Amino acid sequence: MAAAAAATTTTTSTTTEAAAVPSGPASPAGPAARDLFAEGLLEFLRPAVRQLDTHVHAVRESQVELREHIDSLATELCRINEDQKVALDLDPYVKKLLNARRRVVLVNNILQNAQERLRRLSHGIAKETARRKAMLEAGGSYPQGSPSK
Repeated sequence: MAAAAAATTTTTSTTTEAAAVPSGPASPAGPAARDLFAEGLLEFLRPAVRQLDTHVHAVRESQVELREHIDSLATELCRINEDQKVALDLDPYVKKLLNARRRVVLVNNILQNAQERLRRLSHGIAKETARRKAMLEAGGSYPQGSPSK
């Protein structure tokens, strides 16, 4: 076990000991390894994030269309109710439609906020990745502590 902790190399005139870098999830890796991992993780997640964004956008569009259909149906029901000679009480149905419309608008707002947060997060990740790449290419070292904000 002690041999695994340190690697010994011999040169022509001197012997030097270099500490082997332990590997595994609990090992402290250098900034380059962390950056490589972060970049790989970002590349792995990017297609899923784009697909999620596309689906959220499609859902928002369909909800706008649904809201428009609900509005036109509610208007049509009101017109039918006014034109009927027989007193048909369509008000409860109109209220149900308007309540459904309100819920659709609420869900649409929630999706819009989630999509905006996702966009900001993606932008921040891309910005941080670009900053780290620039630092690596410039040969600079990372400051100790948390990443920039």
